[in-house]
Amino acid sequence: MKKRLLAALFSSALLLAACSGDDEATQSTDGVVDGENVVKSSCATCHGGNLEGKGNTPALNDVGARLSEAEILDIIENGKNGMPPGLIKGEQAEAAAAWLAEQK
Repeated sequence: MKKRLLAALFSSALLLAACSGDDEATQSTDGVVDGENVVKSSCATCHGGNLEGKGNTPALNDVGARLSEAEILDIIENGKNGMPPGLIKGEQAEAAAAWLAEQK
């Protein structure tokens, strides 16, 4: 039981560390948050470099065909299934949701 709990805690910590993004890398040259850069720096680690899905994580390369921008933002902010909530927040979350909604 202790081994399972330890493994779960380690996996969660690793997931959070891997999915956290670099704020400066997500800004465009005019200071506007670039949704594509947010996704590539914050989501690709778990969802794959081409957003094709990786292991148990779903593909995001066509997520806009399945979910609205509001639904995507809700998942980013509140989590769903194995995705923890709030890995990206505020303008970055909004920019990522807008960009992902365009992926069809």
